[in-house]
Amino acid sequence: MRLLKIVERILVMIPIVIGVAVIVFLFMRLMPGDPVDIMMGQGGAVSAGEAARLREEFNLDKPLRVQLGIFLSDLLRGDLGYSYIQKRPVVSLISERLPATIELALGALIVGLAVAVPVGIISAVKQNSWIDRLSMAGAFLGISMPGFWLGIVLLLLFSVSLNLLPVQGRLSQTVSLQNITGFYVLDSLLTGNWAALRSSLRHLVLPSITLGLPMAAVVARVLRSSMLETLRTDYVTLARAKGAPETGVVLRHALRNALIPTVTVVGLQVGVLLGGNMIVETVFGWPGLGRTVVESIFNRDFPLVQGAVMMYAFIFVLTNLIVDIIYTYLNPKIQM
Repeated sequence: MRLLKIVERILVMIPIVIGVAVIVFLFMRLMPGDPVDIMMGQGGAVSAGEAARLREEFNLDKPLRVQLGIFLSDLLRGDLGYSYIQKRPVVSLISERLPATIELALGALIVGLAVAVPVGIISAVKQNSWIDRLSMAGAFLGISMPGFWLGIVLLLLFSVSLNLLPVQGRLSQTVSLQNITGFYVLDSLLTGNWAALRSSLRHLVLPSITLGLPMAAVVARVLRSSMLETLRTDYVTLARAKGAPETGVVLRHALRNALIPTVTVVGLQVGVLLGGNMIVETVFGWPGLGRTVVESIFNRDFPLVQGAVMMYAFIFVLTNLIVDIIYTYLNPKIQM
């Protein structure tokens, strides 16, 4: 029964992703600016005939409904088109840049959970203490800090002033690495390249902290609220009356039930980590999909933007499906 529900949810994902692609297709065409003019340097010394030939090649001379029909027809065949600027298949470009974005998102997720879970639990257990007040003040600060500002501050402190961490990129130029999966940390482990592992981890630290701290602030507040509610329930009181250790009461009885709303927030934050990494990737020169999308928007590279947004939508919907599946294990009474 659970497997059937999962298959149904996967089938529902298909029209959602296609709907997102159509919306992006229409809005990109409504934006001012001609991709042909941008490619040709705003039409400087290019003849009108050459510009017309390019518009015909990219189907930009056709009515909008015809362009949409061509786009959907290609999409059903799994063809996301060719990049106007880079002259390469969009699928190939996304597959090259996506591992860097996922690696950064995973690093930020680890940082966020490593900070949020202990802070949320301790704040709930020590409610209204100085630890609780300081933690929640820090959470407010984390929520209010823009990612680009935090990234610049970290760069100025740890890269410029202290010279402890690199400024940009994923790997030092003096280090070589055999590309197997596109995930530099994993490739370093698979090949036993410890110099590349150290370099890739050092490059990953600052952008992961920049993305992970705002997430930690949100998750810590939600976990604290859930823990406070759970710690007042009857079964927790009963466990304490039976003489169970306080650590066991908090971690075994209270935390598991408090994780249900927290998992929802974490699932939503994964989408934020993937979609909100565009600015952070730009600040740190991280060669991921987010930075590519920013450049493609300015260049009016319609196919690449559409393909990237579809990928973001697919990952976001898939993450919500995984969250729903985790629900059923945390609380068997919940059905998908």
